Amino acid sequence: MDFKSDVEAVDALKNTNNQLLNEIRKVIYGQDKIIQEILISIFSDGHCLLVGVPGLAKTMIVNTFANVLGLKYSRIQFTPDLMPSDITGSEILDENRTFKFIKGPLFANIILADEINRTPPKTQAALLEAMQEKAVTYAGKKHELSKPFFVLATQNPIEQEGTYPLPEAQLDRFMFNIKLDYPSIEDEITIVTNTTTDIEFNLNQIISAEEIIYFQKLIRRVPINNNVIEYAVKLAARTRPNTEHADKISNQYLNWGAGPRASQYLVLAAKTQAVLNSKYSPDIEDIKSVAAPILRHRIIRNYKAEAEGIGIEDIISELL
Repeated sequence: MDFKSDVEAVDALKNTNNQLLNEIRKVIYGQDKIIQEILISIFSDGHCLLVGVPGLAKTMIVNTFANVLGLKYSRIQFTPDLMPSDITGSEILDENRTFKFIKGPLFANIILADEINRTPPKTQAALLEAMQEKAVTYAGKKHELSKPFFVLATQNPIEQEGTYPLPEAQLDRFMFNIKLDYPSIEDEITIVTNTTTDIEFNLNQIISAEEIIYFQKLIRRVPINNNVIEYAVKLAARTRPNTEHADKISNQYLNWGAGPRASQYLVLAAKTQAVLNSKYSPDIEDIKSVAAPILRHRIIRNYKAEAEGIGIEDIISELL
């Protein structure tokens, strides 16, 4: 990548984002907000948790992203009998009677962790360690993962029997918690029309792995005013009940609030949001626009909130 200035690079990222959106829309209909949030997460070097009922094209979304981003894609179906070595890899004895490490499906750029809550905590922990460290440790040896490395994990919100819910500390590793809803009638008509014929869409690669890494570093260099950082930090602090900066609704309806990682992700996502909207520095509105997917899996309601039917989205809306 050879740009004369960061301003020129920001303009290039904006144009690339538009091209990505147009290409992905060939296959994915009526999910522009979801697509944009995933792109923000990728350029911010974060991971996504995708929550939605079956049949909402979660797998197709990830496959489409892998094609247009020119990245190696790996799908892992999480099941109760999945072991950590099934995803990280394992050692075998080769013909020279020496141990050789065989890489598992984690050694790709985009990982679809399908139904992550259906596998035991030991395997969940192996994935989440890889997400944090961008490396896998096996038999005392560290193996670096490919870069960029992005995990899109899915959860089905309606079938909880026989599942292993992710602990809050592990949920905190995900930058975004993205909710997939049913498409509108008009979008569903388009989906059904195009998926029940023999029409095939040829997707073009828009960006390379090297360009993604460059843009991820560019986002870190985007300037931000102190008052915007202060707003992000105070927003996270207001979710923490029974603390100095706690909001009234947090004291009333929350057991636990968002930690410092939420503040970091609010700032990073706001920077990316700003750049993708042709701005060279984020403002408070950019923080607000990314707050819901960052906060919704980091705040825990108490019994009173559940009894009164106060949802997480209601609390976040009130905080904003």
